[in-house]
Amino acid sequence: MSEPISHFTHVVKAGRLVFVSGCVATDAQGRTVGGGDVLAQARQVHENLKTCLAAAGATFADVCKVTVFLRNVADREKVNVVRQEYFGAHRPASTLVEISRLVREDLLVEIEATAVLPG
Repeated sequence: MSEPISHFTHVVKAGRLVFVSGCVATDAQGRTVGGGDVLAQARQVHENLKTCLAAAGATFADVCKVTVFLRNVADREKVNVVRQEYFGAHRPASTLVEISRLVREDLLVEIEATAVLPG
């Protein structure tokens, strides 16, 4: 994961709870992956989520809630295809919000997640 551009960390573990900050489609150097392709960006977002979850000892199966921020709500189905690839049969609670802009103009999707580690 690239260095945060503000005063936050990518993932926090608090007991059995795991909080993943909003992940966007950037590589380890902070460069946008996928250009204007929301599918490619969604895949990178999920790879970043996977990295954060793994750092806390979690997987997608441990995620209980996600919040998805989309620049264009019409891209929901495309992002859902990618979500299904990563989450499989597991279906966390979810909120979808259409927003006018993310932290950078070229970003199309951001996802944050909360997970609970097995006790």
